[in-house]
Amino acid sequence: MKSDGRKKAHLVAKGFSQVEGLDFDQVFSPVVHFETVCLMLALATLENWYITGLDVQSTYLYGKLNKEIYMEQPEGFAVPRKEHKVLHLWHALYGLKQAGLAWWRTLDESLKELRFERLKSEAGIFFYKKKGTNSVISIIYVDDVLFCGPNKAVVDAIKVQFMRKWECRDLGEPNEFLRMRITHKGRTIHLDQCAYLQQVVECCSMLNAKSASTPLLAGYYATKNTEPVDLHSRFQTVIGSLLYLMLGTRPDIAFAVTHLSCHATNPSQDHLNKALYICCYLVGTSMYSLVYNGGSSAGLIACMDSDWGSDPTSHLSQTGFYLKLADGLISWTSRVQKTIAYSSTEAEYMALSDCACQVT
Repeated sequence: MKSDGRKKAHLVAKGFSQVEGLDFDQVFSPVVHFETVCLMLALATLENWYITGLDVQSTYLYGKLNKEIYMEQPEGFAVPRKEHKVLHLWHALYGLKQAGLAWWRTLDESLKELRFERLKSEAGIFFYKKKGTNSVISIIYVDDVLFCGPNKAVVDAIKVQFMRKWECRDLGEPNEFLRMRITHKGRTIHLDQCAYLQQVVECCSMLNAKSASTPLLAGYYATKNTEPVDLHSRFQTVIGSLLYLMLGTRPDIAFAVTHLSCHATNPSQDHLNKALYICCYLVGTSMYSLVYNGGSSAGLIACMDSDWGSDPTSHLSQTGFYLKLADGLISWTSRVQKTIAYSSTEAEYMALSDCACQVT
């Protein structure tokens, strides 16, 4: 069942039976980062770019395989009197370990044919450069594609060429991308995950919970669990859903989520309770969104901070920073520093270094 109510069915290969080195080598498939999506939407707002989207149908089936793979004929679809024979796969199927990578390589080749170049620092960004206002930027996350640029006619022409290569569903002006709702209001773009947040809260049975004013209780610090408690599945489901929210549009829960996720391998009941406490906070802030203002002249702003030795066990410090463009957040981080700082000044310099790297 798709998010818009459509139903789909796929033939899924038994990827669990594949042998590494024999049936596949690499399986990692690069995708665009959430912060890059936020950056591009902020730029589109500032430059008043035209944005249009599409959804590629059955993407993994287009991927060309570079390994010789055979599979049994699917149940109920075997060729009469040839039931003993197997199928030789030329293209990927859902379930194959290398299906995502095979599609990405095929996509990369097809975009080169359309004279797109891939950004070296971000695998999900492709750009089509021409003189004047004829440049087009493509943002791709597996089968979700956005095209944007200053010239509507050029962007639509490139989009039509892309749709001739692949079977696509034209989305027009996009209302959603990666479960993030995109709302245009004049020269501003509002980005939120209200619908997904509602599903998370409902899944956690927290719909009628009393809202909390902060993501975590003041002064709370999660300690390591030493008791055997069977909460792995429940805790990881909750914290994984919250992590997706945090990466997309909710920087306000960054510290709480990353702090608790450190205990995902052996969570306690207290850890689960605090993860559900974050849900209580989200219940009261469900309509929060990132807003990018096209009329902003503030430029790129970066802010950072750190504490000193806040972890009572390891004495490591916490780094936090965010970047703003078009008056809206485009990147944020809250994480434990890798080494012990011997002073608050040293902890601040470590945080400053991390922030400067992100700005660069």
